[in-house]
Amino acid sequence: MWRRIKKGLEVRIGLEDLVNTKLKRYTVPRNTNIFYTLGGVALAAFIIQALTGFFLLIYYVPHSDHAFRSVQQIMTSVPFGWLFRLMHVVGANLIVAVVFLHMLSVFFMGSYKKPRELTWIAGWLMLLVVLTFSLSGNLLPWSQLSYWTTTVVTAMPTAFPYVGDYIANVLRGGEFVSGVTLNRFFALHVALLPPVFVLFLVVHIFLIRRIGLSSPPFGEQTAGSGEWNEYRHVSYPDGYSFYPYFVLKELYMVLAYLVVMFFVITFVPTLFLPQGANIPADPLKTPAYIKPQWYFLAPYQMLKLIPNKFLGISIQLLLLAMFILWPFFDTGRERNILKRPLLLVAFLASLLLWIVLTVWGRTS
Repeated sequence: MWRRIKKGLEVRIGLEDLVNTKLKRYTVPRNTNIFYTLGGVALAAFIIQALTGFFLLIYYVPHSDHAFRSVQQIMTSVPFGWLFRLMHVVGANLIVAVVFLHMLSVFFMGSYKKPRELTWIAGWLMLLVVLTFSLSGNLLPWSQLSYWTTTVVTAMPTAFPYVGDYIANVLRGGEFVSGVTLNRFFALHVALLPPVFVLFLVVHIFLIRRIGLSSPPFGEQTAGSGEWNEYRHVSYPDGYSFYPYFVLKELYMVLAYLVVMFFVITFVPTLFLPQGANIPADPLKTPAYIKPQWYFLAPYQMLKLIPNKFLGISIQLLLLAMFILWPFFDTGRERNILKRPLLLVAFLASLLLWIVLTVWGRTS
């Protein structure tokens, strides 16, 4: 049966030729490390989020009167509902961590430089979509934690004169977070963001395959390190085949990702479900313990340190724009950050500052 199917596909689409040209003959640098697999891990994490989200949608009710109860029913009554929900919650945090590490490794290895500027921008756009996924999905359980976190986040645009209040009202569907906000965030989370993410993902993968995978800048000179004045595809005649060498390396890292996920689910299941996550939303009772998710703690703490709210948000938007457009500022040919002490110090200082602000925001 399988042989007949394989033969039918071979006749119609040239399956063997497709595997040979796109997988086996496609080579990667011999000195690729595990950081090169983080993009594949992020893709696997997104697939897990999509699958678990689909099963949650079967029982979830996107209405302010029933949303919290439906989530509790998933956790207590639906067979294996608790597992799918915890996989979705833990995965929502892990995918952010994986994409963060991916972007940091790309920056550290200088893989954003010409001609890969558009690949870097597509990666940043996917990171922003992932963060928007987290923001919109955070409200859906309609708990005390999710309600007031969303209240704080949707109030941030009001710092901008003239258009701030209008943007906040569009996000909330009114002056306050309500059932209308829940419906808008549900539509954003389920209907709009997935195709947008897939679009950026397709563009990102196309650019990587079209130009060729960048090699680590450390050690001996590698292919593609010369001047880029015209298009060319970077190939590595002495490299390893993408399949099975690199695919197996990515699968190992995906398994490591699953190990971390199920470790958290087994031993610390409430790590990402803190106090307030199991209390129904109450617009009339403001809790004292509300804080954003861990990946927003650094900008949250930065806003607390800057007295002027407008100035604080403006600085963060400028920093974000600078990071997204960084390849157009850093146009030098040297990719090895170890040979650029000023950039290395700035990179490590920025990373340390982010960690300090995150811990400070968590404990303050």
